Amino acid sequence: MSAVGIIPARFRASRFPGKPLTPIAGRPMLQHVIEGARRAKRLREVWVATDDERIAEAAAAVGAPVVMTSPAHPTGTDRLAEAAAGLPDALIVNIQGDEPLIEGFVIDAAVEALEADADAAMATVAHPMGPGALDDPNRVKVVLDRAGRALYFSRAPIPYRREGAEAPRWLQHVGLYVYRHDFLLRFVGLAQGEAERAEGLEQLRALEHGFRIRCAVIEGWQSVPVDVPADVARVEAQLARR
Repeated sequence: MSAVGIIPARFRASRFPGKPLTPIAGRPMLQHVIEGARRAKRLREVWVATDDERIAEAAAAVGAPVVMTSPAHPTGTDRLAEAAAGLPDALIVNIQGDEPLIEGFVIDAAVEALEADADAAMATVAHPMGPGALDDPNRVKVVLDRAGRALYFSRAPIPYRREGAEAPRWLQHVGLYVYRHDFLLRFVGLAQGEAERAEGLEQLRALEHGFRIRCAVIEGWQSVPVDVPADVARVEAQLARR
């Protein structure tokens, strides 16, 4: 199936204004994301969708195609859907602009997970939980069924470990999504559910409406997203170790 990667990016994030252009090891964070995504073998191209000329200029400077979108979008997925509406690709990959350590093989795994599951509307990625992440609400957790499909996502530690029980294999969710094209356009028109509003996790909307999400579990790699300015130092430390 043909797949295109799109990075939705906005400048005016409430918690971290200008985040996509934040310097990390001497380069804008957006550039790190673009370069990592370009290493994916399953993407025909990597685009940037934005409503800000500064972000558009930064993307163009490294040769990434840009589509200018409405400034009224409430979420990155709405921006993604506008950018993808006229594209011919069967699969649309939402690559988060705050994942500067994203790797091509992670994107490929998500694409292949959706291709392998005809009953799933979308796919995503998780990896074993790293130290200190279990109680961090910015690190989203996911529980899977035996077929590798998501049962639930939460900012809380799930599954809960009762006293005396053996420790489960906790999984951290990575904000990378592969949508079937027609489902993406449908998804943005679905009503929010109670769980999505409570957790602030958009992917719960799909589960609440009865759609299946396949999840690829990645070993030997961990997401280090930039949620707040203090996370920049964590990413730079990882880059230095590489």
